[in-house]
Amino acid sequence: MTIEMASAGSREIRRLPPGLKLAGALLFTIVVVALPRRDWLDYGLAGCILLLAMIWGRAASWKLVRRLILLEPFAAGVAAMSLFQQGGLEIFLSLLAKSTLCLSCVLLLGATTPFSQILDVMRRRHLPGLLVTTLALTYRYLFVLHEEMHRLRRARQSRAMGRRHADSWRGQAGIIARLFVRASERAGHIYAAMCARGWKS
Repeated sequence: MTIEMASAGSREIRRLPPGLKLAGALLFTIVVVALPRRDWLDYGLAGCILLLAMIWGRAASWKLVRRLILLEPFAAGVAAMSLFQQGGLEIFLSLLAKSTLCLSCVLLLGATTPFSQILDVMRRRHLPGLLVTTLALTYRYLFVLHEEMHRLRRARQSRAMGRRHADSWRGQAGIIARLFVRASERAGHIYAAMCARGWKS
């Protein structure tokens, strides 16, 4: 599993200081969030800026799109709550456009900047140490969760012997439930080990 998708071809944008890229991403996000609901032309302009940055950085666009598609249902689910108020459709489309642009910006930042460099920038800017440590631990143990999920999926497929219901919604829900249980157990073991090594919460 890889979070960063930086490729050898994206050297131009990778040469930029990580602090500059992080500041640009934050500024872009703030501007997009502040856009009025009906300024669809501005949304399109923001999308064009992202597209140009993607082309200039030579990021793996198909990977960006695939990850955006995976995240989009969560954004749509949050935006869907606005459908039950007056002018809900317009608000829904505006929230969906904003969340899509912001997610794309974050994914592009991850595609061109190693996460360790982003954390270094946060430390140098004296952001709260607890926030930086939490982000670092979350990033580290995403890989553990990913490996555990694949292990559970392989175990289920081997028990199903290739039957079609191995990938049914019920089967996937069972995998997710067991993943949460195992993640909770492993988190307890990891926390105990960290405390034994001098970690102070």
